[in-house]
Amino acid sequence: MITLRKEKDLMAIKETSSDILIAHIIKGIEEVKGKDISILDLRDIENTVCDYFIICNGTSNTQVNAIVNSVQKFVSKSLKDKPWHIEGQDTAEWVLMDYVNVVVHVFQKHIREFYDIEGLWGDAKITEIETNY
Repeated sequence: MITLRKEKDLMAIKETSSDILIAHIIKGIEEVKGKDISILDLRDIENTVCDYFIICNGTSNTQVNAIVNSVQKFVSKSLKDKPWHIEGQDTAEWVLMDYVNVVVHVFQKHIREFYDIEGLWGDAKITEIETNY
């Protein structure tokens, strides 16, 4: 497991279009203080639907929706890109944002613990983003 420390480390991983997208998604999550941010690298696992999962959680429906809106704002403003599909905004317990190669999962903490996406994808390389808030 790798832990990144803020902006300097995020800038160092910008190599591909997916890396650039991931950096902007992380900025959007951090802008509204999303918690427990993890990046799952799925590229070495066969038959996956995308290259990366970004997983984080909020403390309420309001914060989950704020994270989703912030991610959309940052990605749209910087990269002129929008998610191909979004699911779960009506309940805001688990919102999935599909950017094709990168899928963002924004959970409420108890829902994240119940579904344990990181455990289901145990073969993935997991990078945790360290936050200072």
